[in-house]
Amino acid sequence: MLAFVAVALIELVVILQVGQVIGTWPTVVLLVADSIFGAWLLKREGRKAWQQFRSALDQMRWPGDEVAQGALVIVGGTLLLTPGFVTDIAGFLLLLAPTRRILARQVRKRFRLLDVGAGPGAARGRRSSGPSGEILDVEVVEIERDGPDRDRPGRDGGPDGRGPDGRERPGRDLPPGQI
Repeated sequence: MLAFVAVALIELVVILQVGQVIGTWPTVVLLVADSIFGAWLLKREGRKAWQQFRSALDQMRWPGDEVAQGALVIVGGTLLLTPGFVTDIAGFLLLLAPTRRILARQVRKRFRLLDVGAGPGAARGRRSSGPSGEILDVEVVEIERDGPDRDRPGRDGGPDGRGPDGRERPGRDLPPGQI
């Protein structure tokens, strides 16, 4: 709560200082212009971050970096909505791709997000450190499940009522709700 009050006071002081140097109306025009430019930049960078996130999912990669960058775009946009020069500078830095990439890496390091592959060809038997520092042995296992095969006898759900092991399934002839 103290941070919000401090930021508001700092913004007020900076706006008044800029207003004394360049005048009241140029300061107002500058604040409006950087808000319009910031909204355009937010839209453009937000769209890029969303496309990168979708691309990571399409490639069956863990989108950890894309999620971090998307969160930074949201924070940057929020800072741009706050009137003032200091928050606008911070918001612009978060919306620019190069600084956002650097900050996203720092965020991921800070929160120790594990980058475990989820798709075909992903690293197997990978070692990573967990949140408390212990070593985790991670192995990605792919499981494919076929739907029930109701046309062939002897399969789960087959017409003869036998399971995959060939034994009769109990409760096959009971009315629903009494199994």
